[in-house]
Amino acid sequence: MASSTISGPGSGYDTQAIVKALVGAEKAPKQAQITDQQKDTTIKLSAVGSVKGALETYRAAIAKLNNVASFNGLAATSSEDKNVKVTLGDGASSGKYVVVVSELATSSKVTSKVFEGGASGSANASDEAQTLTITQSGKSYDVLVPGGATLQEVRESINTQLSAQGISANVLTDANGARLVIGSNTSGVDTDITLSGDSELAQGYDKGTPAQNAKYTIDGIAMESTSNKVTSAISGVTLDLLAKDKDKPVTINVASNTDTLKTSVQSFVTAYNALMTSINTQTKVSATGDAATTTAGALTGDASMRQLVNNLRSELVNSSGSSAMSSLAQMGITTDQKTGLLSLDDKTWDKAVAKGAGDIAKMFTGDTGLVARMTKATDSYVGSTGTLASRVTDLNTKLTDLTTQQGDLDRRMESLQKTLSAKYNAMDTMIAQLNATSSSIMTTLNSLNNPKSD
Repeated sequence: MASSTISGPGSGYDTQAIVKALVGAEKAPKQAQITDQQKDTTIKLSAVGSVKGALETYRAAIAKLNNVASFNGLAATSSEDKNVKVTLGDGASSGKYVVVVSELATSSKVTSKVFEGGASGSANASDEAQTLTITQSGKSYDVLVPGGATLQEVRESINTQLSAQGISANVLTDANGARLVIGSNTSGVDTDITLSGDSELAQGYDKGTPAQNAKYTIDGIAMESTSNKVTSAISGVTLDLLAKDKDKPVTINVASNTDTLKTSVQSFVTAYNALMTSINTQTKVSATGDAATTTAGALTGDASMRQLVNNLRSELVNSSGSSAMSSLAQMGITTDQKTGLLSLDDKTWDKAVAKGAGDIAKMFTGDTGLVARMTKATDSYVGSTGTLASRVTDLNTKLTDLTTQQGDLDRRMESLQKTLSAKYNAMDTMIAQLNATSSSIMTTLNSLNNPKSD
């Protein structure tokens, strides 16, 4: 089917097509600029977002490794976890110990006399306020008991005021009535709770069983602790005393565990490589077609990316202490010069572990370890005010500005189209008028040149 045009009645030309072409020619350069910038900015925004996400994932992964247990190279076991649980910390070393628990550390618990009415029963039968003084380890705390206050109200008051001191209260109710029970999470000798004051709760209360220390032996050496969590008896080892049984010795074994150490080191390598791969993807220059033609990544040449990579690589090569193991290369971790990715050589690793697993752990952990330094080196790039977040904000601002420019351009072109349409319509009208005048004149001349015969 042949195309149709709307021609001006006077000129016979397609004025609409002419106007469209003129507007298109005027709009094309600016439109191309806006479109290119929108595409480029959107691609960069996506690229920065990818690196930002990869960096946050990397920091989260290495944060989990920044503890001695992850890089210890040691493992601790208990022959009876139900009686004694063991965990490792700083300063642990290989060893075997026999623990016998004869007594567990206990805390103080006192019970008031029986009150009628259950938890809602009155703890102060008078109309006047009374004072309940709770004393523990030489410190006293006054709790106000208003006139007519219930046991439940006193319980809530104690729990609100003294929770920070480790003192808590509850109400126990049976067929005989209700009692206020006050206890503490502080254990050991000389931590007994006593009640005094003019409160009815301080009269005739049951002092309960005196608090006592945990009593145990390690390799036959008698020891005591105010807590059932023993942190200082064995260097770098924490013992949780859970049950007493003087007839059941518990064997604690702390031995080398190179599998745990290697797993943690490999986890670090994997996390680092994932981050570098993300950065490489966004900054690489790829050949297209022949070798002479290349395509740049979205962040190729970006200064912030270069600085981030430099910060990371700088910490990799920095010395990590004065121990015999002071570089990643000594334990078999090397860097690919082209990609920047890390790899772990098993043979070199095995030799390094045999020389000193503890030295490897020290390289990664602690305030000056590699994990802490890597975290510090990337601090300025993360968070709501970090470099990458600022880049995202700037790029979003640019996209908003380009949207504004697009709107302005569309409005200008719409105005131009209206102006040109009006001009061409006026021109066409004028031509139509001239044509009509010309036709009238020609008709008159023709009639004069051809008079009618009689």
